Amino acid sequence: MNAISLMPLRALAGRFSPAGSKARLSILIYHRVLARPDALLSAEPDAHAFRWQLQVLASLFNVLPLSEAVERLAKGTLPARAACITFDDGYADNATVALPILQELGLPATFFIATGYLDGGLMFNDQILETLRRVPEGTIEWPELGFEPRLIRGDQDRKQIATELIQGLKHLEPDERQTRAQAIAERSPTPLPTDVMMTREQVKELAAAGMTIGAHTHRHPILARTPDAQARAEIAGGREALEQLLGEPVRLFAYPNGKPGQDYDHRHVVMVREAGFAAAVSTAWGVSTSSSDPHQLARFTPWDQTPGRFGLRLLRNLMTHESGHEV
Repeated sequence: MNAISLMPLRALAGRFSPAGSKARLSILIYHRVLARPDALLSAEPDAHAFRWQLQVLASLFNVLPLSEAVERLAKGTLPARAACITFDDGYADNATVALPILQELGLPATFFIATGYLDGGLMFNDQILETLRRVPEGTIEWPELGFEPRLIRGDQDRKQIATELIQGLKHLEPDERQTRAQAIAERSPTPLPTDVMMTREQVKELAAAGMTIGAHTHRHPILARTPDAQARAEIAGGREALEQLLGEPVRLFAYPNGKPGQDYDHRHVVMVREAGFAAAVSTAWGVSTSSSDPHQLARFTPWDQTPGRFGLRLLRNLMTHESGHEV
């Protein structure tokens, strides 16, 4: 999709997101950017798709660092069609695949890091996914895990089973979730990878490249399912670990999973504010305005597979408030 064909979309974006006090801030969420397509991670863009997605974004929007956008949103000085790029969790491909493309296109991004998985760790969902990736075709029977026999005939079955297991474990208390995920991981016929998540050196590399580093708790618990004292420790602990690593303040936070009222609530907004974060982001779809709570900024994930549909998705989100209702 060339610049000429994007002109009508850019004009519409400017109409719905003017400069100044009536601006609307669009914030995109990414998790991974794959070196090559992966049947088990079909929702994640590969390097080719990520590049054209950012090219479309940059053609339609003015891409700013999130920290600058937050300040200018509050002051009413955002440019028209303002947008930010963010990444959650701390996957190694953020540094090895996404960063070179961001640098090539001259675009800033913010990376929210769950510090408990740096240097060889695996989040519970990746333990499950990578275990299913390694299980051979045939019937799997894990009765001791409360798992009904399932037939694996290929990657689609692996993906479906992994999705069901992840959804079943996602909202458990963090320790129980990890225990169950580890029990599944022990069924892998070969060792699971140790290079899925970033190293500390890669986090430092991102910061040295001018990217913003934000906190995402230590072990990525669902805060609403976590005792208050533990939730506070997770919020503060992730930030402290990053500040020790980088030697500079960490002012931005992303709620794990991030759905308001489901994954976090008002208690956790207060905790984040009291911890001294300047702003925080959720996963409520839509845009943020000058009247938005800076500790509950909206974000969204455009998943479309062609530049035209991707551009239209960006425009449609621009017409959506944080509540998810179109204006």
